[in-house]
Amino acid sequence: MTLSSDPPAPLPLEWKFSQVFGERAPGDDLHDGDMISAIGFDKSGDFLAIGDRGGRCVIFERKDGKHTLNLQHPRHKLEQLDFTSTQHPEFQFKTEFQSHEPEFDYLKSVEIEEKINKVRWCATSSGSQFMLSTNDKTIKLWQVKESKVKKVKEMTPYPLASSDNMLLAERSFISREDKPPFPNGYRREWIEKMAKNMSSSEDMHMKVADIEDNAQTRCRKVYAHAHDFNINSISNNSDGETFLSADDLRINLWNLEISDQCFNILDMKPPNMEDLTEVLTAAEFHPIHCNLLAYSSSRGFIRLVDMRQSALCDHSARILQDGDSHVPKSFFTEIIASISDIKFSKDGRHILSRDYMNLKIWDMHMDSSPVAIYKIHEHLRPKVPYPVALAADVLSELYNNDRIFDKFGCCFSGDGLHFATGSYSNLVRIFSHGDGSEGATIEASKTPNSRKPILQTAPRARRSSLSNLARGFYRHGHENSSSGGNDSSYDLSSKILHLAWHPETNLIASAAGNSLFMYYA
Repeated sequence: MTLSSDPPAPLPLEWKFSQVFGERAPGDDLHDGDMISAIGFDKSGDFLAIGDRGGRCVIFERKDGKHTLNLQHPRHKLEQLDFTSTQHPEFQFKTEFQSHEPEFDYLKSVEIEEKINKVRWCATSSGSQFMLSTNDKTIKLWQVKESKVKKVKEMTPYPLASSDNMLLAERSFISREDKPPFPNGYRREWIEKMAKNMSSSEDMHMKVADIEDNAQTRCRKVYAHAHDFNINSISNNSDGETFLSADDLRINLWNLEISDQCFNILDMKPPNMEDLTEVLTAAEFHPIHCNLLAYSSSRGFIRLVDMRQSALCDHSARILQDGDSHVPKSFFTEIIASISDIKFSKDGRHILSRDYMNLKIWDMHMDSSPVAIYKIHEHLRPKVPYPVALAADVLSELYNNDRIFDKFGCCFSGDGLHFATGSYSNLVRIFSHGDGSEGATIEASKTPNSRKPILQTAPRARRSSLSNLARGFYRHGHENSSSGGNDSSYDLSSKILHLAWHPETNLIASAAGNSLFMYYA
C-alpha cells in the first residue's frame, strides 16, 4: 500500500484517552434527541462544535488556547501555560444553543426533523466565530461572540470602605497601636471600630469583583427553500465567501451574504424518476482551489468538477472509480459500494472515501483505482464462497436490521499521513500512509482496551429514501433473520458514525451515542 511519491511510512501512533463529555451513568436511558449527529473542528483547532438529533449545537473551546494566554498572569503562571500548551489540547464547554426546531411542510405533508446533519466552521471575522448548521431542509449561519460580563454576587454597603486609600489609612493607623494612647481615652474604642469596618470592607472587596466570559450566539442568516430532498452535505469554499449544499439529487452554490438566492450547479434528477440509477451521497470543496469540488454517489463513484468549465457541472466531471474491483453483481453489491463520506487531505492531493466495507485513498492524478484500500468490515463478509452466500447469512441480517444503511464518516489528520473511520462496537479504526498493517483500533471508552458485553441487535423500522428507489427496491417493515451470522465479537447496536481529527495535532474526537470521547497520540 505504499504510495510511490510519498515519504516513508510514519511511525505508528500510541493512542491514549484524553477526555469525555456527556458520559452516561450505568442504568441511564439514552434519549434519541441526545444522540450526536454531527461534529467538526474549526481551522485553528481552538473550537469544536457538535450537533445532536434534538436540534442543539454545543461548542467547546480549547483550555490552553489564545483566550487563556491573553489574561494577565504572573510569570510562573505563564511559564506553566507555555509548558502545558506543548501537551495534547484539552477542551471545556463554551456554550449551547438551539439551532433548529421541528417543522411541518403542509404542502407535502412531511415532518421536518430538527436533527443536525452537518456543522461547518466559517472564517473568523471581527473576533467572532461563524458556523453553519443544517437539518434536512434549512441551513443557518450562526455568530458566536465572546463578551466580558461583570457580575455582582453580594454587596454589604459600608461608608468607610469606599476606596482602597481608606483601607491603607486604616492599616497604617492600626499599625501604630503600640504607641501610648491619647489622654482623652477614646483611641482604643475607635481602633476596634475601624478594625471591624476594615474586615467587612475586605469581604465586600472579594465578593464584588467577578468578571466572567460569556458567549452570545445569534442567527445571522437562514438559507431555506432550496432543496426538495434531504440535505446530506455542506462545505465551505476556500474563497471564504461561498459554500455548497447538497441533497440526494442537487448541489447548490450559495454566497454567505445572500440568503434568498443560490445557484444550482448540479442536477441529477431525471425526467422520469423511474429512470433514477444513482443519488448523491456527499460533496466537498477542494481545500485550496476554489473552483474544484468533489462529490460521491451511491454507485461508488467519485466525480471531480471544475466550475470554470461549465455553469452546470454534471457533464464535465472526471470520474474516480475502482477499476480493479471485479466483485460479482448481486442484491447487496450496490448497497455496500455506496460511498457515505469523502474528505480532502489538507494539501488537496488525496481524497479519502468510506463505503460500508472499506476505507479508500484516491490520488487526484490517478482515476483508474484507489492507491490504498483498508478493509474495515471484512469480518461481516460471508465465510463461504462470495456469490453463493451473499444473498443470505451476515449481509442479509444486516439488511433486515437496516444496519447495512449505516453511514460511517472518515477524517484526515492535519499532516495528511494518518486517517480514521468508525465501526461497530464503538470502535475507531486508525491507519497511516504506507502502513500495510491492520492499523490501530481503539474503543470509545475511558479504558480503550477493554471490551463491552455483547448486546442483541434489535431490528428497526426502515424509512423510504431515494437511495432505495435508485437501487430499484424497497420493502415495508422488517423481517427477523434466523441466520445468526453475526461475528460474536462485535456489537451492532453501538457504533461510531461521526468523528473529527484536530487540524494541528494528533487528537481525535469521536461520537458514541450521546457521549463525546477524545483521544490523543
